[in-house]
Amino acid sequence: MTAPFPTSAPLPVVRLMPKANARAIRHGAPWVYANELVTDRRTKGLAAGAIAVLEDSLRQPLGVVTVNPNSKIICRMLDADPEAVIDQAWMATRLRRALGLRERLFDAPYYRLVHAEADGLPGVIIDRFGDTCVIQPNAAWSDALIEPLTAALIEVTGVVNVLKNASGRTRSLEGLDDVSGVLAGAAPTEAVPVQMNGATYMADLTGGQKTGIFYDQRPNHAFAADLARKGARVLDVFSHVGGFGLAAVAAGASSALCVDGSGPALALAEQGAAAMGVADKVTTSQGDAFDVLTALRAEGAEFDVVICDPPAFAPAKPALEAGLRAYERIARLAAPLVAEGGILGLCSCSHAADLTAFRSASVRGIGRAGRRPSLIHSGFAGADHPQLPQLAETGYLKSLFFHL
Repeated sequence: MTAPFPTSAPLPVVRLMPKANARAIRHGAPWVYANELVTDRRTKGLAAGAIAVLEDSLRQPLGVVTVNPNSKIICRMLDADPEAVIDQAWMATRLRRALGLRERLFDAPYYRLVHAEADGLPGVIIDRFGDTCVIQPNAAWSDALIEPLTAALIEVTGVVNVLKNASGRTRSLEGLDDVSGVLAGAAPTEAVPVQMNGATYMADLTGGQKTGIFYDQRPNHAFAADLARKGARVLDVFSHVGGFGLAAVAAGASSALCVDGSGPALALAEQGAAAMGVADKVTTSQGDAFDVLTALRAEGAEFDVVICDPPAFAPAKPALEAGLRAYERIARLAAPLVAEGGILGLCSCSHAADLTAFRSASVRGIGRAGRRPSLIHSGFAGADHPQLPQLAETGYLKSLFFHL
């Protein structure tokens, strides 16, 4: 099979089928699907992650792509310049651009540094935690070129430690393994404290979910915290390490109950509360969220602010209908726990469920609970999670806040 990273030989050429939309590629579309590419024996023989020149059906070059014959997304655009050389220097240029944006947004180096296609590094996620970065190389090319990518990252940011997180369904769709590890330096031996919105979150960079923390909810944490600042009683369901709950208490909430299915995540939430000096205001409950919500209602519990931030119930289109039913059920179970005049926040990180579908499911659930909602705010991921306008998947996060 052809090597994934040729150094001096001419790049192989792959070609769009006549029915493919070459204009979309020229206008910034980042992906070519397998049914849009001529997949002859030579193309099928390319190694997963191979670098090639993409041409339209008239043999006009469209740019440099990475090819994975094993994926439905057979090509990902790397550079519109067909002469581009995909090496460490090229990666460093993309990383400097990404870093420049984050340094304009944040005073401290705790953020998503690279958000895949929107930062010009398709399939690559990099979260930064001070002098440590965690890379999720979710596309075959970044897995094949992980060494120059790591070197470029250290060159641009000066970080000491670089970890590889190989969890997640995206890698399996690319035919990649799930083996995580240390790429440079060493892994932290303890959870890393991260300051956001006045709260302290403890991030487990090696054993936690994803890269250890969810930076994308930062602005939504802030919005919810502002609503809770005058002594509100807060319920944070699917809290992970205390996302909404800790931010609310930091802003002035009187109490926060954090609910999650993960004991280790809740232990980190408790550590964060202790580090903030608010351990007396934060309690945790481990269990299935649906069961806990049902039990709280049976107890007659009531909260001023209730937030539900579940995992992706609809990670892909085949799961959409079941996912929307799950979002509706969450809304139906959570709404009765909101005090009269209180706030219900509902979140979705399912890119298959667009904003309209998610909002409709949420409103149905609230209505079935006998509550009348007013939508007061729609929130999205923070600016360190930029969206590529041509790729709806990069706008996956939605947060809806209702006054009941």
